[in-house]
Amino acid sequence: MINFKNNNQLSEDSSKKPDVLDRIIDQGQRRTTDSLESDPKLTREIIEEEKAFRLGILSVRDLISPASMKVDSTFLRLGSRYVRTFFVVNYPRYISVGWFAPIINLNLNFDVSMFFYPVKSAVILKQLRNRVGALEAQIAGDADKGAARDPMRETALRDIEYLRDALTQGTEKFFQFALYVTAYANDLEELDRISDQVEDIFGSRLVYSKRVFFQAEQGFNSTLPLGDDELYITFNMNSSPIASSFPFISSELSSDRGILYGINRHNNSLILFDRFSLQNANSVVFATSGAGKSYAIKLEVLRSLMLGTDVIIIDPEYEYKHLSDAVGGTYINISLSSDNRINPFDLPRSIGGEARPKDIIRSAVITLKGLVRLMIGKLTYDEDSVVDRALLETYAKKDITPDADLSKIEAPTMSDFEQVLEGMEGGADLALRLKKYTEGTFAGLLNNFTNVEMDNQLVSFSVRDLEDELRPIAIYTIVNYIWNVVRSETKKRILVIDEAWWMMQNEDSAKFIFALVKRCRKYYLGVTTITQDVNDFLTSPYGKAIVTNSSLQILLKQSPAAIELIQKTFLLTEGEKYLLLECGLGEGIFFAGNKHVAMKVVASYSEDQLITSDPRQLLEIEEAKKEYEKSVREEEAAA
Repeated sequence: MINFKNNNQLSEDSSKKPDVLDRIIDQGQRRTTDSLESDPKLTREIIEEEKAFRLGILSVRDLISPASMKVDSTFLRLGSRYVRTFFVVNYPRYISVGWFAPIINLNLNFDVSMFFYPVKSAVILKQLRNRVGALEAQIAGDADKGAARDPMRETALRDIEYLRDALTQGTEKFFQFALYVTAYANDLEELDRISDQVEDIFGSRLVYSKRVFFQAEQGFNSTLPLGDDELYITFNMNSSPIASSFPFISSELSSDRGILYGINRHNNSLILFDRFSLQNANSVVFATSGAGKSYAIKLEVLRSLMLGTDVIIIDPEYEYKHLSDAVGGTYINISLSSDNRINPFDLPRSIGGEARPKDIIRSAVITLKGLVRLMIGKLTYDEDSVVDRALLETYAKKDITPDADLSKIEAPTMSDFEQVLEGMEGGADLALRLKKYTEGTFAGLLNNFTNVEMDNQLVSFSVRDLEDELRPIAIYTIVNYIWNVVRSETKKRILVIDEAWWMMQNEDSAKFIFALVKRCRKYYLGVTTITQDVNDFLTSPYGKAIVTNSSLQILLKQSPAAIELIQKTFLLTEGEKYLLLECGLGEGIFFAGNKHVAMKVVASYSEDQLITSDPRQLLEIEEAKKEYEKSVREEEAAA
């Protein structure tokens, strides 16, 4: 809570009794003044009755007052809470705008009071004139003596002359300024920790603050919403530095490059940001179903394409097809009945000579072991060793060895791996468990050579038509293929993984996504992970690590079941927590590094027609397309 007070406003007496309508006063009013004056006993009875009645009335003061208060030399104890007040006694010569923001942005309970005591300009100008005369005399005396000039005196003289000019012209006013901060804690140890934190922040700005001693009650009263300054510890300041102390700060996230993410709800400014300007270009998006997360990301994709960024999307629900068709993108459907295939045994085409063939093969084997565990379940130590050896031999069968030229090889397939396992001791059972992916129900999905190309600015992979059992396996394979392409050529790219909670359900796939998020920065890739199942994502240790390694975070409307975990993970204030619970469609909080603002996603009409996920709008668009095609055919027939 922030209490902003001006000393010119008279505060009301905190001890003023509330108005009472009672029968006793009415009874007294009905009696004449003469009868009261003639009967002092009756007057005393009425007064005593009124006092007794007032004692039984519950006032607002009774409701808000603590159960008890204990005054110590350096703190107060209000009920079970500990309270301590700080006051500022000195400021540096220069103070920047918004220096008080770190205090305001602390995720703590505290009160702030500011008192302004105006001083007449004539009084200050007289004192400044005397001070100028003294400084000029000292400087002239030093010059006559041949002494070295004193930079401090010369600087003070320039500052005073500037202030005199500003006061005379009326562009500045002079005040005595008092600033108090009262912190609250549950125990004394926490209060000391908070006190050190507040003093460190003040000290880092060269602002000298102190804790109250033997004035704990007066300090507390000075930060109550009563407009009563009981400490009266002031510092002389003119208007400009005082204005820099104002706590009403609105974060700005506008830059001269980047894309428009939305409107800043604090001040209606534009949120223009380039995610690649941060320490990494990764982002996470959390929201409930229907809150507008896919809408926001499709808008980001569309605007990124306009700036020449390549975008790759993993689409589990066929939501990006309309956008892909509109911009001429490549849409690849991965399913058992589709002709599109990706071979999980593919190696990077070329990585610019930065890694040896031996390291590339080792990395591929590690990734394939994670895929095998997704396909056939957990492996024992013996089985893990067999799989490791079988994968190396599968590559060696195609002459892919540490000495080979990887640009002139043909990658093996899952059938080759199965055959190697069958011929190894202890591998027959593993080969049997793999048969459903090579000859059984799921044959064809992972057992063919790659026949898809990523030669378009927008490439989308759809896994909607896959069974739930196959989705994590397919997404794992797709992401591995994308990672191989990304490492082959460094370009500015964004990878969007929608419904990323699918990957968090298994440790190997979660570990793979985490490794991708950590390593993608040096390949100029930014990974966007989107999920509506917040609890599953954040309760995974790899999910938390992905959030930590993402500099950009977008939180839209959240469910009450997940808000506590969200608040703890992102260190949200109570106000931000309730904002996420009550915000509308496309509204939320936009985090970029250490800054965050309330955001509303806004699209133009044309953009909305391309990115909408509303089934009603999509049906209307399809109907409009059919009518347009029908009219074109009729015109051609008439011609």
